[in-house]
Amino acid sequence: MKAFRPAILALGILAAFPAFAQVNVTVDAGKPGATINKNVYGQFAEHLGTGIYEGMWVGPESKIPNTKGWRNDVVKALKELHVPLVRWPGGCFADEYHWRDGIGARNKRPVKVNTNWGGVPESNAVGTHEFFDLVEMLGADAYVNGNLGTGTPQEMAEWIEYMTSEGDSSLAQLRAKNGHPKPFKVDYFAVGNETWGCGGNMRPEYYADLYKHYTTFMKAPKERLPKFIASGGHDDDTTWTDVLSREAARGTDAISFHYYTLPTGVWERKGAAVGFPESEWFSTMASTLRMDDHIKRNVAVLDKNDPQKKIGFYVDEWGTWYDVEAGTNPGFLFQRNTIRDAVVAALNFNIFHQYADRVRMTNIAQMVNVLQAMIITDKDRMLLTPTYYAFQMYVPFQDATSLPVALSNNATYAVNGRGVPGISASAARGKDGKTYVALVNTNPHDATDVVLNVAGRSVNGVRGQVLTADAMDAHNTFERKDAVKPAPFSAAAAGGKLTIKVPAKSVMVVAVEG
Repeated sequence: MKAFRPAILALGILAAFPAFAQVNVTVDAGKPGATINKNVYGQFAEHLGTGIYEGMWVGPESKIPNTKGWRNDVVKALKELHVPLVRWPGGCFADEYHWRDGIGARNKRPVKVNTNWGGVPESNAVGTHEFFDLVEMLGADAYVNGNLGTGTPQEMAEWIEYMTSEGDSSLAQLRAKNGHPKPFKVDYFAVGNETWGCGGNMRPEYYADLYKHYTTFMKAPKERLPKFIASGGHDDDTTWTDVLSREAARGTDAISFHYYTLPTGVWERKGAAVGFPESEWFSTMASTLRMDDHIKRNVAVLDKNDPQKKIGFYVDEWGTWYDVEAGTNPGFLFQRNTIRDAVVAALNFNIFHQYADRVRMTNIAQMVNVLQAMIITDKDRMLLTPTYYAFQMYVPFQDATSLPVALSNNATYAVNGRGVPGISASAARGKDGKTYVALVNTNPHDATDVVLNVAGRSVNGVRGQVLTADAMDAHNTFERKDAVKPAPFSAAAAGGKLTIKVPAKSVMVVAVEG
C-alpha cells in the first residue's frame, strides 16, 4: 500500500501550493436556470457481492447493531449524506429477480443462484418489504427496477399492484399479512435494465414494443402511480434515446443511460484502483469528462423528438470501474476508493448541473462495497470513502437553482501531448438562499488561482470545505479512516478582488459571502 499523509489543510498550508494559472470564474446570479433535482445525487444498491448482504443487511439476529436487519452505522452515515433516492434490486440482477421470492417468512424464501455476480447463493432475505424499510429509514425516494428479461407482463403488473393497491385486493391483503397494511410509496419504476446487453440483447425497436406492452398493464391508483423509466442506451450510442423518444414516448417519464469511467477504456484490463501511474490519472479524467458529450448528444435527440421536455434523461448507472482488488471474488466488483474517485464524482456533478432541465436523476454505482462506493465495511467495521465526502460536500446543490457559470483563461492539465480543462466549476442558489460554487482541480501536481466574480453583486469572501490529498491514490483504511476527508476553507476579497487558491487534485464547495 502506498504511503500518504492526511489531507488536513489550514489556510497557511494552502498558500504553499504553487500557482499554475489564474482562471476567471464568473457566476451570473441574475439568470437562474433549472432546478437541480435532488435525485441527481441518487444511489444504487444491487444484489451484488457484499453491496447489500454484509455491507448493509446483517439481519435482525446479528450482533452488529441494526434496525430491522439494516446496519445502524451504515444507515446513520447514509442519512448524513442526505441520500435522496435508492435504486434496487439491480442492475443485471433485476432481470433475473422474481419479486414473490422475496416476500413472506425469510426462513421459507427460496435460495437461488446469483448467476450475474459471482455465482453465489441468493437467499432472498432482502426483498420488497426490507427495501422499503431501508428507504423509509433514509427518508429517500424508492426506485424499483422491474424484471423484463425473465419475467412476464403479469408478474410485473402484480408487483405494482402488490406495492400500491389497498382495500379488498388479494395482493393488498397479502402485503398486509406480510407486515405492511398501507401501500408502499413507489416513486420510480423501470421496465428492464440494459436491454441491449444483460437484460436481453435486444434491438431498441423490439424493446420499445415490449415496453409499451408491459406498461399497458402496469396500473395503480393515480396518486400512487410511479414514474415509468424506459431502459435506454450507453456510451456513444444515441439510437436508444432516438427510438424510445419516438416510439415509446407515451407514458414514459424518462429514458435511462449508462456510462462508466475506465482508465484504459478496455474492459478486459480496466486499470488499477491504487498504485496507478499518472497516465491513468489523466486518462481517467479524460474518460469521465466524456460524460458531457454523451449527455449533450442525447439531449439534442430529445430536444428534437420531445421539445416540451416531458421526458427526462436519467443516468442511472455511472462511476469508476477498475480491475477488482487482488484476492477478492471477481464477481463482487470490489475496488479501493481514492481521491481520484472524489475528483471524478465532482466532475460529473458539475456536468449534470449543466443539463438540469433534462438530467433529473442519476445513480452512482454503488452505495456500499461495490465499484465507486460511498462506504466500505468489513464485518463490524465501517469507513467512509473520498467519494462519500464529495457527495456530502455537494448536498447544498440538492434542489438548488442552477446558475450560469463562465470560465475564461482556464488552465490545461496535459500529459503526453493531450490535455483536459484544469478547472471545472458549477454554481447554484441553494434552498437557504445562499450562492454556492463548486470548483474542481484535475491537475494532480499544481494548485490553480481562481478569480471568482458574481455578476451583479459584491463578493466579500467565501467559506466552505476543500477535499484533497498528497498522493494520487490516497485513500482511507480501517487503520487510518480519516486520511482523506474535507477540511474547512475560507478566503477573503482584497482590493475588490477575490482569489481562491484551489489545491492540486481537489474538490471545493464554498458559499459566497457578500
